[in-house]
Amino acid sequence: MAFSLFGKRDKPEQQPDQPTTSPVEPQEPKRGFFDRMKEAVTRTRESFSESISSVIALTREVDETTLVGLEPILLAADLGAPTTALVMENLRQRALRVGIQGGDDLKRLLKAELKQVLDNVARPITHPTTPPEVIMMVGVNGTGKTTTTGKLAAHFTAQGRTVLLCAADTFRAAAIEQLEVWAQRSDVQIIKTKQGGDPSAALYDACAAAKARNTQILIVDTAGRLHTKTDLMKELDKMRRTAEKLIPGSPHQTLLVMDATTGQNGLTQARLFTEAAHVTGIVLTKLDGTAKGGIVLAIATELKLPVIYAGIGEKLEDIIPFDSASFVDSLLD
Repeated sequence: MAFSLFGKRDKPEQQPDQPTTSPVEPQEPKRGFFDRMKEAVTRTRESFSESISSVIALTREVDETTLVGLEPILLAADLGAPTTALVMENLRQRALRVGIQGGDDLKRLLKAELKQVLDNVARPITHPTTPPEVIMMVGVNGTGKTTTTGKLAAHFTAQGRTVLLCAADTFRAAAIEQLEVWAQRSDVQIIKTKQGGDPSAALYDACAAAKARNTQILIVDTAGRLHTKTDLMKELDKMRRTAEKLIPGSPHQTLLVMDATTGQNGLTQARLFTEAAHVTGIVLTKLDGTAKGGIVLAIATELKLPVIYAGIGEKLEDIIPFDSASFVDSLLD
């Protein structure tokens, strides 16, 4: 039987006056951070928010029937069973204490719950007092790891910081050449070795070069696959020890690159890296290409890791620092 939870609770484009002698290509208007996040989660928002609206539109009073209808919507958005159960339990408890007065109130409470899930795993990034800061990129092949490495190089360069790339994925064919292309696009230098070479040797040279050049950030692209999982984890551990030997305290960040379109399947792969590679945060790629952006919350609950950056497109600048408030507001706008 349904119980009632309805209760009291405490630039316009300017045309030149005269024709110019040299044509100027039209510039795309610069979008704000919230607008970029909102656009990135468009597919998720369209299915998620509309489904919620259809549930709460059926009744003026939010009761247990309404909440039962909300649960499959959260699961469909790929929040995962643990996150969904947590959110639903908290909503019921808050409803019993203060009541829920209609759909707007339900959305407000839902926003607060989703944001809390993300904020629970948020942690400040500790930057070294003396450069270089070493960022190691890990993840399975196909998630966009090398592309993300190049985008991050451009992101930091745009902030006025000096960046060096290390091509330490010597196992995958053409990985080094691919990173070279991104280095050129990002206008940064790269340290590399031949395909099949020792990744730790490449990292050693990169660390030495970064120190000698007083480079602020060294980003290391690592292999996503070796002959066995054990080989991969041993190699990553060897690289961590190599970096720490030359630059004490490094790697300062180890970012696991995940593909948002793989959803729950990606979590299984991610656990392998989080257990062995000392992962400190997630870069979630292809967020704009999925209707199941709720995977961000599943990551927080099941991996206990924050999403640090989000890939939101294919352009060089299509990577943004992740912000929980903007993400949740974009989902339920």
